[in-house]
Amino acid sequence: MNPSPNPVLFEARGLSRQFGALRAVSDVSLALSEGEIHAVIGTNGAGKSTLINLLSGELAPSSGAVLLGGTDVTRWPQPKLAHAGIGRSYQRNTIFLPLSVFENCRLAAQARVQRPWAWWEAAQACRTSVERARSAIERAGLAALAERQAASLSHGQKRQLEIAMCLATEPRVLLLDEPLAGMGPEESQRMLELLRSLKTGHALLLVEHDMDAVFAVADRITVMVNGAVIATGTPDAVRSNRDVQAAYLGGH
Repeated sequence: MNPSPNPVLFEARGLSRQFGALRAVSDVSLALSEGEIHAVIGTNGAGKSTLINLLSGELAPSSGAVLLGGTDVTRWPQPKLAHAGIGRSYQRNTIFLPLSVFENCRLAAQARVQRPWAWWEAAQACRTSVERARSAIERAGLAALAERQAASLSHGQKRQLEIAMCLATEPRVLLLDEPLAGMGPEESQRMLELLRSLKTGHALLLVEHDMDAVFAVADRITVMVNGAVIATGTPDAVRSNRDVQAAYLGGH
């Protein structure tokens, strides 16, 4: 059942992954709809990172399926998924520190808009890549820093840049792995505002440890324990769920 008024864009059905005797993800199903933020929470070792790796194509599942727009993309490699519209950020920054904010985003856009036939044209002259980079920088709130070297950015700005690089590939789905990690209150607030703005035109999966942030920004929350889902619902429903309280929220 899809509680959202918008159609499901991306989903996992009975997704599992085993590493030897360890079942890191066990029969996980979830659905992402455009215009919503779906957060996944759980303690360390709950299977969140493995789940996002399965959804992004970095790991192959032991069983289950991943669907994008109703198409089974379970066995698609990561580059093909990225080209189909799956954007992903990581816990650690993956930006090119010596380059400017703009160049980081232009390179990301160029990876999506490959033009091998135009071998005589300088990459910097690709109008589509430049336009996509500028648009992504603007949307991520970094327009004033477009020519700034990435190494000189604050931690929060680097996280914004990583999301801008995702946006430059024009994804339909954003898989965001702890985008608020290590941020102070002011930077966290800016990131939350950015995430809310990205609901327009995207389906977002947010893996995050900051519970205040999760309950402030998520439309739906899935709670994992030992690789399995113990609850999925609205923030209010999850907060009042006794199993969640016992397993993760400390019984309060």
